[in-house]
Amino acid sequence: MKKKLAIDAMGGDFAPKSVVEGCLSAQAKYTDIEFILFGDEAQIKPLLTDTSRMTIVHTTEKIDSGESDPVKAIRSKRNSSLVLAANAVKNGEADALISAGNTGALLASGIFIVGRIKQIDRPGLMSTLPTMDGKGFDMLDLGANAENTARHLQHFAVLGSFYAQNVRGIAKPRVGLLNNGSEASKGAPLQKEAYELLAADDTIHFIGNVEARDLMAGVADVVVTDGFTGNAVLKSIEGTASSLMTLLKASITNGGMRSKLGALFMKKSLYQLKDTLDYEKAGGAVLFGLKAPVIKSHGSSKADAIFATIKQTHKMLETDVVGKLVQHYQEDK
Repeated sequence: MKKKLAIDAMGGDFAPKSVVEGCLSAQAKYTDIEFILFGDEAQIKPLLTDTSRMTIVHTTEKIDSGESDPVKAIRSKRNSSLVLAANAVKNGEADALISAGNTGALLASGIFIVGRIKQIDRPGLMSTLPTMDGKGFDMLDLGANAENTARHLQHFAVLGSFYAQNVRGIAKPRVGLLNNGSEASKGAPLQKEAYELLAADDTIHFIGNVEARDLMAGVADVVVTDGFTGNAVLKSIEGTASSLMTLLKASITNGGMRSKLGALFMKKSLYQLKDTLDYEKAGGAVLFGLKAPVIKSHGSSKADAIFATIKQTHKMLETDVVGKLVQHYQEDK
């Protein structure tokens, strides 16, 4: 069965070039995907070396990354590439939405245009983040919500478990609650209440509280927290990984001939380390809890990151993870 993807071709620092290149790479691998590229046809068309299964929908507006009011932007720029792509998903013309553009505008488009699953109060922004063993862990919320209730965190646990099971193939995902200690009594009122709800939920495999220092050691397969904390942790991991690679490169460059020779012999291992710390290889951040997959690729995404996001989206559609989630909440009534 064909899978139709609505692509915001104008979103991201290197759009539309990197977006189109990523789509072309995915087109060569996945014969069951049809691409609908929303954006400036004059910029997109010359980049398409293969137009099979590629449709361009010309748009006259673009939502910039610096928009201060995302909700206002999607309401005032109704002919933008992002809004028209979101409407295509809402109207059933496409099965999923991908954008590397303005995060706030994508969140607003997902919630107000695509729409949330009725039983889920707050969709969560979720990414698969790196662990030292290369398996990764799913974390949410990463910033879709500035504030959350304990019930929201329980929903995030169910959402993350469904994703880990269906998309990442983990039979019984371990769910951890991010806290300032592993003891059950730790945390502010939000964490304490969330702990009780998670412990009582027999639809998930809750392992208790987990600490931030243990996340990259693979302490859990799914980690839930409020959006403010999650966003801070995400940026800490991104910054640490980037700084580590920069320091390592500087040490080799400034360490003289012996360091350079050592790096030459360790070249394969160093590339493996880089791949382990590269969170973009797992795909984009999913706004999970909506009626269809809505995925945010990093703003600085190059073609390979766009390809990884399409691969991730293909898996979500192939496993029908959203449909299974809807069924779960209907049965839970």
